[in-house]
Amino acid sequence: MGIVISFSKGLVEVIAKENKSKLYFGGIIITLTVVLLSGISGWLIERLFLFYENQTPILSTLLFAFFLSSSLASRSLNKSIFEVINLIEKGIYKDNVSKIKKKLSLIVGRDVENLDRNEILRASAETASENSVDGIFAPLFWIFLGTIFWEFNQFLPGPLAMAWVFKASSTIDSMLGYKEGKLKWLGYTGAKLDDLMVWIPSRIVLITLPFCCKTKQSIFKIIGDSWKDGIADSSPNSGISEAVFAYCAGVKMGGVNYYKGKKKLKPIIAKSYPIANIISVKKILSLSLRLELAWIIVFSLIMKFINL
Repeated sequence: MGIVISFSKGLVEVIAKENKSKLYFGGIIITLTVVLLSGISGWLIERLFLFYENQTPILSTLLFAFFLSSSLASRSLNKSIFEVINLIEKGIYKDNVSKIKKKLSLIVGRDVENLDRNEILRASAETASENSVDGIFAPLFWIFLGTIFWEFNQFLPGPLAMAWVFKASSTIDSMLGYKEGKLKWLGYTGAKLDDLMVWIPSRIVLITLPFCCKTKQSIFKIIGDSWKDGIADSSPNSGISEAVFAYCAGVKMGGVNYYKGKKKLKPIIAKSYPIANIISVKKILSLSLRLELAWIIVFSLIMKFINL
C-alpha cells in the first residue's frame, strides 16, 4: 500500500503542480485506486481460501488467519510502547534518553527532541490509547462486519477484504492526511474516508471499554465525561478514543505538542487525574487487551446466535 501511495503521490504532484483542483482530484484517484486494489486483493485471497477450505482445511485456515493478522497492530503496538517504558523503567533514564526518543519517534507524530520524561510518558499514553482504535478495534470491527456479510453471501467482501479496505484508508491518511502544503488537498479524500471508517468503532470503544475497567465511577459517568472531553478535539475520533482510555486508566492527557516545529494545543482530558506514569501506560495496554478479548467473545456469541 505504501509503495503505491508514494508512487501515486509523486506522479500527481508532477502533473498537478500547484493546482489545487488537480491535487484534490488526484487525491480522489489515489484513494479509489489504493482502496480498490486492497479490497480486490483481499477478496481474491478469500476466494482461494473458500475454494481450498474443504481440501486442506488446516493449512487454508492458518494461511487465512496469517493474512487477517496483518490487519491488526496489537502485538506491534504493545511491543513498541513497552520498548520505550522498559528503557525508562531501568532507572538510567539519562543514559537511555536518546534511544528512548528514537524509539518514540517511530510511533508518534509529534516532535520528540525536546520532550522530558513526563512528556515522553504522556506521548506513550496518548499513542497507546489513540492507536488502539486505529490499529486494533477499527480493523476488528470491519473484520466482524465482513464475516457477517459472508453469512448472507460468500461472494460479498468478507473479513479480509473489509479489513484491507480499512487498512488502505488508514495508510493513506497516515501518509497524506496532513493539513499543510499540497497534502491539504491531495490527502483530503483519504483523511475523510478514514474518519468515516473509524467513526463507528471509536464510539463502540467509548461505550464498551468502561465495562472492562475497575473504577469507582459509574459506567455512564465515564462515558459522559469521555464524550465531553473527547468531542472537543479537532479530530473527535482520536479525542474520544484518548478520553475513554484516560478516564478508565485514571490519567490526564492533552496539552502542548509540537509538529514539525509548529505548536499545537490539544484539549486537556481527564484534568482531575494525575499525569501519565509507567503504571498508567501499562494499564492502558492492559485495558486494550481486555477489550480486544471481550469484543472477540461477544462477536463469537453473536455469530452463534445468527447461525441458530
